[in-house]
Amino acid sequence: MTENTSSNTSAISFRPAVDADAETIADLVNSAYRGDSSRQGWTTEADLLQGSRILAPEVRKLIATPDSVILLCLQGDDIIGCVNLEKTEGAAYLGMFVVRPVLQGKGIGKHFMQTAERHAQVSWGIDKIWMTVISVRKELIAYYERRGYVRTGRFKPFPSNNGKEQMLVENLQFEEMEKILS
Repeated sequence: MTENTSSNTSAISFRPAVDADAETIADLVNSAYRGDSSRQGWTTEADLLQGSRILAPEVRKLIATPDSVILLCLQGDDIIGCVNLEKTEGAAYLGMFVVRPVLQGKGIGKHFMQTAERHAQVSWGIDKIWMTVISVRKELIAYYERRGYVRTGRFKPFPSNNGKEQMLVENLQFEEMEKILS
């Protein structure tokens, strides 16, 4: 799926990721959520977690998984965003949604999310999409609520020892949100 639209700066397009994109995707995701570079945007988790959010081999696995796609948002040839969509029973999971921190707040994420939802709906014939958000991320939950997602009241613990990231605060948990697609 390649789609073009105009933005404040230049044309934005979308395409599925390929194996050769894995390192760039991992770098983008980690820069948007962790460390000082993430503080340039509002999606930072730097005060909650340290370490890598994802590694290139994990990205390659997601790209190769059946009923999974990493959709890229490009400005020219430059990858400025990504999202992982995975088909689940009657729905799609949306995860790893990111726009480069210095480009956040310009409407790119809103358009990218709509494109990702449409991609999942058309590709898999689903009418529901869901995600998990760290429950203390109130501004992020509010962002998704403005995009039509609702809190389900379902929570699950954050993995405390996954070998690549360390919690800086105790008792982190994921909250599930979902949206019915029209």
